[in-house]
Amino acid sequence: MSMLSGALAAGLAIPFAGLAGFTTQKTSETLQDLPQQFDEVPLKQKSQIFAADGKLIATLAEQNRVPVKLSQVAPIMQKAIVAIEDDRFYEHGALDMKGTLRALLQNQSSGSVQQGGSSITQQYVKISLVEKAKTPEEVAAATADTYQRKVAELRYAVAVEKQYSKNEILEKYLNLANFGDGAWGIQQAAQHYFSVNASQLTLAQAAMLAGLVKNPTGYDPTNNAKRAKDRRDVVIRRMLELHVISLSQANSALKTPVIDPAKVRPNKLGCANGPYPFYCEYVVSELENNKAFGKTRSEASNYIKTAGLTIRTSLDPKIQAAAQRSIDTHSKPTDQAVAAITIVEPGTGVVKAMAQSRTYGNKRGQTAYNYNVGKSYAGGYGGYQIGSTMKAFTIAAAIQKGLPLNYKINSPDTIDLSGKKFSTCEGTTSAPDYTPKNSTKNVPDPTMIQAAQKSTNTYFLQLSQQTGLCSIARISANLGLYNAQSGEPLQQVPSMTLGIDYVTPLQLTAAYAAFAARGMYCVPWLITSIKDSAGKSMSTPGANCKQVLKPEVADGVNAVLHQVMEAGGTGSKLKFGNSDLAGKTGTINQAKAVWYAGYSSKLAAAAVVADASPPYHQLIGQTLNGEKMRDASGSGTAGPIWEAAMKSALQGYPTTRFTAPSSIVVRGNVKDLPFVNGMNPDDASNKLKQAGFEATVASGTVNSEEAAGTVAYTDPRQRDGAPEGSLVTIYVSNGNKQGQQPNEPQNSTKPPNGKPGRGNR
Repeated sequence: MSMLSGALAAGLAIPFAGLAGFTTQKTSETLQDLPQQFDEVPLKQKSQIFAADGKLIATLAEQNRVPVKLSQVAPIMQKAIVAIEDDRFYEHGALDMKGTLRALLQNQSSGSVQQGGSSITQQYVKISLVEKAKTPEEVAAATADTYQRKVAELRYAVAVEKQYSKNEILEKYLNLANFGDGAWGIQQAAQHYFSVNASQLTLAQAAMLAGLVKNPTGYDPTNNAKRAKDRRDVVIRRMLELHVISLSQANSALKTPVIDPAKVRPNKLGCANGPYPFYCEYVVSELENNKAFGKTRSEASNYIKTAGLTIRTSLDPKIQAAAQRSIDTHSKPTDQAVAAITIVEPGTGVVKAMAQSRTYGNKRGQTAYNYNVGKSYAGGYGGYQIGSTMKAFTIAAAIQKGLPLNYKINSPDTIDLSGKKFSTCEGTTSAPDYTPKNSTKNVPDPTMIQAAQKSTNTYFLQLSQQTGLCSIARISANLGLYNAQSGEPLQQVPSMTLGIDYVTPLQLTAAYAAFAARGMYCVPWLITSIKDSAGKSMSTPGANCKQVLKPEVADGVNAVLHQVMEAGGTGSKLKFGNSDLAGKTGTINQAKAVWYAGYSSKLAAAAVVADASPPYHQLIGQTLNGEKMRDASGSGTAGPIWEAAMKSALQGYPTTRFTAPSSIVVRGNVKDLPFVNGMNPDDASNKLKQAGFEATVASGTVNSEEAAGTVAYTDPRQRDGAPEGSLVTIYVSNGNKQGQQPNEPQNSTKPPNGKPGRGNR
């Protein structure tokens, strides 16, 4: 009985003092209360994120583990772990009385713990119970040095021995065990320390790993090579003592260095250690928002790091390299200004690339912000005001209303819109003191195409007044635009067409990609497939596309923006190759941010250069590519980044053309205007209203051959016609027959709401 009690004490690691209260009744009650079956803990497996071509982007893991079958573990490794941890493993049941007695005697004679009494089965149970624990309290209960916990552990060990064979238990143990330095399971340990598979382990390597499980931190060879070697040598000598290996094998292994530092593979976990940290973090945010992985972001995050998922993304390493190369050519991480660009595939929404000038980290020239995405995502910066790139959506609204591409509006360099009403989805809006100006040389009486080429502010403000702000708001919302900082819809204010709110490169790229796809808007798509640990495909959102503009409307937008990149347009210097290209510049007030957004039928991109450090200042005087900027514009600053990235990204793609707009789109859905030149303005106004148009008389007079005080002309002109119900402006003659061209002011304009303004180059 004394021997049995001693063995039990050693085997269960119960302090002798505790035996006084450890009665047979308590033992019986504990054993009876425990379940007769042990529920196996699911292995926490690492998940991996891959690029479209199979390149590893990141490893996500709570425990870096790759489970393997016992047949995939070298026999010498199996022998080594059994020799040092439980040499009678294949001979005893859940409790090894002989082994525990030997351990007790050895420990007592040495005055310290030299050998453990727990069997491999008991160790497997203990690790499993710790793995199952979800709270610190549960972990403490699973590791408490009490006889109740030890007895429970033994009962579970008995259940395990009934449920599984010895080889199955050994396999589970080797896959579950912690081998130190972030390596969990035998396969990951072999890969980490020796750059080999578990099936290729040598005697010296196997002995080192077998010695680690007793104290993964203390015997970690990357921290203390000497302690690791001493422990390894203990394992080798034990194997020799048990006649598992020969003397010559032992001597050879003892002379082998414990590790080769050059072959140690760092356990680089998380997006920060991958090649594309910002893109990766955006993917992880998308995963964490998926309710299929957890009710909360925390639950989803835990699942993603432990489920052994294989996640394939849309990132194209070649196009990503093109984008990053362009960024690196035109900017530096240490610049005051930041540069960013996103590239998306029209018709699918596949996000091919996402690059920026500042690298990931917390040192100088580094950041944790992703300047391409909104604040609703982890690390998302929240965008910038987009300036005149917003005019594309006004163009779409005008074409949708039936206005012709040659629709003319008299567009002086300065226009007084103070108190002028603009219709909204809720009613009307106006600004009390608003006299916007142009910032480029313009045609005095431009068509829609000419106004787009020169980015004429006064034209588009009047055009938005005619289309109404509601249609612009609805089109932009359907194309994925909203305030990327607040999540609110874009503001419907008089200066809306000049780019009032904060939008990200990703949003703007996806919106412009819809024009390239003839009105098909696709939600940005990054995660193309997910497989579980068994290789089975999991349900995941695919391409999410919807026709939000009629194809003929998008064709009209393409025709207008294509001319921006032709001779005379602000983007003409950015034209390259043989494919049709379209684009639009954008510069906000005081040039605090400048944009170029453009596309072919195959790829779309939006590039931005901006001050990203509040309080925001104009870019002029800030450094870009190591030099202070003397000027900042969409075409001259952001444009070259767009051009270089797209030129490289489109290599290998076939030559493409936009679908030509229909004659109805070109001419517009117009009806004839009555001829009112030379009439009294009031009579002309009534005649226009009777014909189904709205009419207004412009203030002041203009030079004309018509008699003073009569109608000089209308806008739109009588020869061009106008959509039914549209506003026709009547200009009154001063009787001066000599024509005069309006002046061309060069200043940008502060918006009426006092917020950071918009520009138009």
